[in-house]
Amino acid sequence: MHIAEGFLPPAHAVAWGVASAPFVVHGVRSLTREVREHPESTLLIGASGAFTFVLSALKLPSVTGSCSHPTGTGLGAVLFRPPVMAVLGTITLLFQALLLAHGGLTTLGANVFSMAIVGPWAGYGIYRLLRRFDVPLMVAVFFAAFVADLSTYCVTSVQLALAFPDPSSGFLGALGKFGSIFAVTQIPLAVSEGLLTVLVMRLLVQSSRGELTRLGVFLTKARPRTGATGQADAADVTGTTDTTSTTDTTDTTGAVAR
Repeated sequence: MHIAEGFLPPAHAVAWGVASAPFVVHGVRSLTREVREHPESTLLIGASGAFTFVLSALKLPSVTGSCSHPTGTGLGAVLFRPPVMAVLGTITLLFQALLLAHGGLTTLGANVFSMAIVGPWAGYGIYRLLRRFDVPLMVAVFFAAFVADLSTYCVTSVQLALAFPDPSSGFLGALGKFGSIFAVTQIPLAVSEGLLTVLVMRLLVQSSRGELTRLGVFLTKARPRTGATGQADAADVTGTTDTTSTTDTTDTTGAVAR
């Protein structure tokens, strides 16, 4: 990852592009709604996209001539949810294919599916699960980035194994070979990305606490979300519920207020 230009058979390239398209379209709608209703979040969205672009542009040699790199999608998934990251990740991969020769246009659909769709959803899923059980924010952020990174390469291994099954052991044999190649460098890279994402989140907590509150980052339990964008109520920043009763009360004149 990135899968290079022309590396996948045409049928596979088209199939992954078709599979990715609905997620990207949905992400465009989510991103448009977020920017329209909360224009103050534009700067943070741009920072999330830049974080993804910079990290995923780093190339570190792996075994047998392959390369590995961080993905940077976990941070944006935690802040703005995976649909928005489908768009930011697609833009990142498109620019990298055109400007840096990372990946390619024919393999864009496959790369989007692994890095911009599966990675953010997997990272966000583990983040929400950990926060539901009151795991500290920074620990959950670490695992969100770690899982988003590692799951991207798991999917890439599946994509390559489907395209190039082993002559003797078939898909499973190829999956084991591709997975072991990436695992050598990707596991320590995922740990490093998790730690870096925690550092960035700490800075955001200090500088943009109000915006993170609106985005529901400080919630520890899954709660009904308000507004068209699904943003959490800022009053729930501690994850606790209001103890004030909403039942009938009696005023000083003895009349019952309803």
